[in-house]
Amino acid sequence: MTTTETTPILVRTEVRGAVLVISMDAPAAGNALTVAMTDQLADALEKANGWPAVNSIVLRSTGKHFCTGGNVKDMRDGKDLMEGSVADVREKLRSTLHRITRAMHSVEVPTIAAVNGMAIGAGCDLALMCDIRIASERAQFAESFLRLGLVSGIGGAWFLTRLVGPSKAMEMTLTSEFLDAESALRHGIVSKVVADAQLDQVVAEMAERIASSPPTALRMAKQLVRASASSDLSSALELAASMQAILLCGEEHKGAVNRFLEAAPKS
Repeated sequence: MTTTETTPILVRTEVRGAVLVISMDAPAAGNALTVAMTDQLADALEKANGWPAVNSIVLRSTGKHFCTGGNVKDMRDGKDLMEGSVADVREKLRSTLHRITRAMHSVEVPTIAAVNGMAIGAGCDLALMCDIRIASERAQFAESFLRLGLVSGIGGAWFLTRLVGPSKAMEMTLTSEFLDAESALRHGIVSKVVADAQLDQVVAEMAERIASSPPTALRMAKQLVRASASSDLSSALELAASMQAILLCGEEHKGAVNRFLEAAPKS
């Protein structure tokens, strides 16, 4: 999607070394996933694999909230994503929101969500799509679709079930409960909770640390962990052996070994 004078820039990208920072920038609207926001975010994610120098991605937002999901006023008025017949809305879901889901799942490098404030509804699902989530102390998460008589239309049930297990996923979905940052940490939704003022710094440091890894091995490591989570042991071992053989015979591994030995204390 190409922005025009009448289409504001809602998603901003910046490459910092080997880290791509994608910022949702519609704070007055709670960074809601309108069609325009969705298209711009999907554009940014779809381009990420075309930048070989990028080894990790940070997804963040400006303002008080990470992402408040769909725009409730548009839902009331039948506008934007909600405009048209059932068939029209279904096709818009496929061509807008599902672009984000597919693009995020296709990103080859590790992704980190920096969650400040509310991550609710589709905003919660967006955070769940990332490989790692770090939350500020004031972050809140909710699969709150039933409050509005809806279900997750962006694939949240698929990600949530794999992250917290079927029982907790069912509880969160059916009760629309809000989890604060510490509760999200206990249930494994986030890996770390930090002070609000430190969120961007902590996420940047983790992204830089990840991005400093050998790039081919880094991409394979992400693929191996993801595949192993849903495969049997035999299949996981076969994939691990194939990847390891490629890496062991490659120049990237040899260079990493040489750097390790050079940095090791001399006995």
